[in-house]
Formats: sequence, C-alpha cells, structure tokens
Amino acid sequence: MAARRLVRSDPETARPRVQDAKVALGERGDPWWEPTPDGQRVRLAAAIRALLRHRRPESTICPSDVARVAGGESWRDLMDTAREVAAELAQEGTIVVRQHGADVDISTATGPVRLARGPGWPSPD
Repeated sequence: MAARRLVRSDPETARPRVQDAKVALGERGDPWWEPTPDGQRVRLAAAIRALLRHRRPESTICPSDVARVAGGESWRDLMDTAREVAAELAQEGTIVVRQHGADVDISTATGPVRLARGPGWPSPD
C-alpha cells in the first residue's frame, strides 16, 4: 500500500514495487486460474522480490513462502520451479541463496535454503 501512495511522488521506485505485488498476487499477468509455466515463473520472481521488500534488508525468506504466494493450495507443486527461479535471480545478482548463514549455489545445495537480497538488488526501498 505504501508503494501505491508513492507512485505520484516517486514513480521510478514505486511502480516496480506495485507491479511486483500485483503480479505476485495474480492481479496482473497470466490469470491465476489458468497458469502457464512461463506465467508461474514470472509470478514466482515477482513474489520473491515483493516478499524480500517487506522484510528488513538483512532478513531472508524461504522458497516455500514464495511457492505459497504463487501456488495457493497447490504450492508444493511449485517448489522445484521456485528454486529454479531463485537460481536465475541469484545468477543475476538480484538475490543470494543461503544455507546455514553462508552463501551457496542453489543448484548444488541440498536441503532447506533461504533467499536474501543480493548485491544487484533494485534501488533501496
């Protein structure tokens, strides 16, 4: 909601935040009731960015949180895709993947991981 209020005074920062939130929640992009694989990937990436924006900069999120936002009751079916999307965002530098507090490569990590803001994170919130 704060980003929507900032659209008039700071559109460059606020518009991407609003877009991510709306895509993550299924209000924009592919219809949530007829998901496509590409649409789900876009929605998962938007959910990662939106969830991380609503945490302190040093905080992390779990890929299952992301899958729950994008997948609803069938979130478990999206877990592999959520990790793949996280790997892509990590490769870009937008996020980092951590396990036991250390940065790891999600493609080789086994077990639970956490996602955090990376060095290429979009402008400060």
